[in-house]
Amino acid sequence: MKKIRIYNILKETDKIGIGNPVSIHAWVRTRRANNAVAFIALNDGSCIDNLQVVADLNHFDENLLKKVTTGACIAVSGKLVKSLGKGQHVEIQAENIQIVGEADPEKYPLQKKGHSMEFLREILHLRPRTNYFSCVLRLRHAMSVAIHTYFNENRFVYIHTPIITGADCEGAGEMFQVTTLDMNNPPRNEEGCIDYHQDFFGKFTSLTVSGQLNGEMCAMALGNIYTFGPTFRAENSNTPRHLAEFWMIEPEMAFYDIQDNMDLAEDFIKYLVRYALTYNRDDLQFLNDMFDKALIQRLESVLTDSFVRITYTEAIDILIQSKQKFEFPVSWGVDLQSEHERYLVEKHFMKPVIITDYPKTIKAFYMRLNEDGKTVRGMDILFPKIGEIIGGSERESDLQKLESFIEERHMDKEILRYYLDTRRFGTAPHSGFGLGFERLMLFITGMNNIRDVIPFPRTPQNAEC
Repeated sequence: MKKIRIYNILKETDKIGIGNPVSIHAWVRTRRANNAVAFIALNDGSCIDNLQVVADLNHFDENLLKKVTTGACIAVSGKLVKSLGKGQHVEIQAENIQIVGEADPEKYPLQKKGHSMEFLREILHLRPRTNYFSCVLRLRHAMSVAIHTYFNENRFVYIHTPIITGADCEGAGEMFQVTTLDMNNPPRNEEGCIDYHQDFFGKFTSLTVSGQLNGEMCAMALGNIYTFGPTFRAENSNTPRHLAEFWMIEPEMAFYDIQDNMDLAEDFIKYLVRYALTYNRDDLQFLNDMFDKALIQRLESVLTDSFVRITYTEAIDILIQSKQKFEFPVSWGVDLQSEHERYLVEKHFMKPVIITDYPKTIKAFYMRLNEDGKTVRGMDILFPKIGEIIGGSERESDLQKLESFIEERHMDKEILRYYLDTRRFGTAPHSGFGLGFERLMLFITGMNNIRDVIPFPRTPQNAEC
């Protein structure tokens, strides 16, 4: 008999037919019994809902049913019938039960009770079996599909940018080194420095912090491209908003100015929210009911409201005039902190905000300089509960200005010579942005800690599983 997933049984009951035989493989969530029957709640991960199995105690060996405990994996075949109980419209009358994998109830850490998020982070390998994390992971999958669907429908080309690179996109230097040299006894040159010419790639290399620079090179030939892959930052940031390994979506568009860039970013993120509300409503409803009662309302509000667009200078004025006591003082020229961003979004405007025209001193070298010579055409999109969720800019297309910015920041022009060639040969106005996938997932799921929206988080002093 062909195995059927619980999602299909619940959504395609009429197609399967009441009274027909079905077979499922799943994990036991709970089991209860009276003198006549045992009620077994099963979940196979295909949806948030469990499927109830009813087992007549007279038809099954007692020792077999003792092994049907929370966490055990079982195979059940039987008849699909209408349920007389509350909470489900169909159930399976079991005719055969097989134990696929036992779970010792004395040792299995997930029982029918509430578990803290802190506890669940200690058992990363088992937490996907909880309702919270199965919802999160299904939503993570859905958002990945939605991202590719959106860009494909809009004729963007998907580019696989390198994970190992010799260039630091942001110029911050907080990178994870990649080497095959013996670190206990590395080769050295005449000056006593490590000789990276003898390393695998013949130079110093690291894990990428961004695919942007490579993406720009491809956009100068293909028009509109995007990347979607893992990125790495060796920041010693042990906060609910930072990971050492995370995923980034980075589109780059030829002939887009900053206004085009903002329009695309707003349309893109609204598409993703709409997709989640349409295709993963059950998961969102569970998270809304059990974790964040304002989640669905907050998601729907993103679709109904246009994002507010203000300049950095206007944002600073609002923050100063607010008379709020911020941990980090506000003045023109400072980088906005999470507390500043969330004030603007959650208290002042009460909707998503796009901030543009930042001081050039606090932004990356590749952003286009405005006519005032002090600000650049950068943009950040701020969301409730999150703060910055998207960062982008119109890129500097003038070769001389770009070279000047690189020199001012004491960056290695030789490493960036390929990038500079895109301005040397057929330069064109272009823009792009980066959306941190895990930041998006925080907003979509309502979770409070970024470690809870990725299966296996990588953070300072932690690389479990």
